[in-house]
Amino acid sequence: MDLTEHCISSEVIAAGGMLTVKRDQVRLPNGNMSYREYVMHPGAVVIVPILPNGNVVLEKQFRYPLHQVFIELPAGKIDAGEEILITGQRELLEETGYSANEWITLGYQHPCIGYSNEVIYMFLARGLVSGSHQRDEDETLEVFEVSFDDCLTMIQRGQITDGKTIIAILLAEKYLQGST
Repeated sequence: MDLTEHCISSEVIAAGGMLTVKRDQVRLPNGNMSYREYVMHPGAVVIVPILPNGNVVLEKQFRYPLHQVFIELPAGKIDAGEEILITGQRELLEETGYSANEWITLGYQHPCIGYSNEVIYMFLARGLVSGSHQRDEDETLEVFEVSFDDCLTMIQRGQITDGKTIIAILLAEKYLQGST
């Protein structure tokens, strides 16, 4: 069965510095017409940084759309033409001051398939070396570390609710259980 929807026409509803909102008229598999509104996103990278003592580097950051502080892993958007590993390395250093000697690909996720084309690539970073953060002027966050077990407990207790962080930590746990 072919479930593909085909674009008939497309219009930009809104465009900002990072996101574009589009509205497409589509032909459905049954031949009917409908509309799809969605957000175009440049993609992002999330990093699970593991310190030599086994702790995970996390951040607390205020997120305006929900007007609250969230606990997250370091992450950031992919700049135009940038390789995803370079994005991860840049974001880890910018936000936390750490660089890593070992980068392991954990996979990728599509966090909002109903209304966005965003893809988030996930890395595990080990062999961390401390340095100075290089945050953007509009970026304020608190960096801290907790044990991996405490990360899992924070997810279970609802203290970590950010989807990209939860998925990356759980995939990192599976990777680490199989690695020596």
